[in-house]
Amino acid sequence: MDVTTIKLSFHISCVYYIILIVTLSFLSSVCGQAPLNNKIVGGEAATAGAWPWQVSLHITCDGGLCYCGGSLINKDWVLSAAHCFQGHSSSRTIQIYLGRQSQSESNPNEVLRTASATIHPNYNSLTHDNDIALLHLSSSVTFTDYIKPVYSWVTGWGALQSGGPFPDILQEVMIPVVSSRDCYNAYGGGITSNMICAGLLNEGGKDSCQGDSGGPLVTRNGSLWIQSGVVSFGVGCADRRYPGVYTRVSQYQGWITYTIGSNPPGFVKFNNSGSRSSSNLLLILISLTFSIIPFICSLYLSS
Repeated sequence: MDVTTIKLSFHISCVYYIILIVTLSFLSSVCGQAPLNNKIVGGEAATAGAWPWQVSLHITCDGGLCYCGGSLINKDWVLSAAHCFQGHSSSRTIQIYLGRQSQSESNPNEVLRTASATIHPNYNSLTHDNDIALLHLSSSVTFTDYIKPVYSWVTGWGALQSGGPFPDILQEVMIPVVSSRDCYNAYGGGITSNMICAGLLNEGGKDSCQGDSGGPLVTRNGSLWIQSGVVSFGVGCADRRYPGVYTRVSQYQGWITYTIGSNPPGFVKFNNSGSRSSSNLLLILISLTFSIIPFICSLYLSS
């Protein structure tokens, strides 16, 4: 797939549409909490511990490394995008860094795990439908102020502009949710009920970008952060004509629960407020990674 020709980009963006919530009482005191949280294209650097569920995925591919983002949803599992693992053999190595803020400097609060990936059985690489995957950690993690599961927002290490360099520090940004109708019209179709969209439609300037793939799209609900989507795809970065498209997490309650088995997360759904773009702005964290798998461009989220 020629990334330059199709100009598809897998990004991470923020939407308040559907929310993944870990229901275990054991996790209730830590899940969705960002105790050290006092921005991506148009965003700014996040402080250490601001988004403790954000993980950085390093995947062996074609003799090198490819990078994506993900979110910790309990002590044993990470949620990410299926396209991050498309075309890679089962012998690939997946390294997951938790508690990381910088991609090059020392991270004293960092923990490393390897993982095995389970891609949604109905993932379609051509339409980007069902672009979701679960990663089983090699061993459980201990929760700290820098490592906590998300109830279910967007964080990452992606490019600061389309085709630009990857930042070293985790970025975050606030953007509005886009209605399903406006998103469908912007892309000329192809937006399914398994997707949600977000971005500054007709304005641009803020968005997730290359390297953010698989990262979480989150919304604030009181004192908790809740994940609505997974960075999936888009056109360019922060293009005013195209909002980011994200995998709608709430559609996969059954699959996630079945795959995880024990300690399953629960789900809560927010309804789209109307056919026009929402004026509510959401703070988005985009996990920035240094490179992208060749067939991956940039992913977005929109409602």
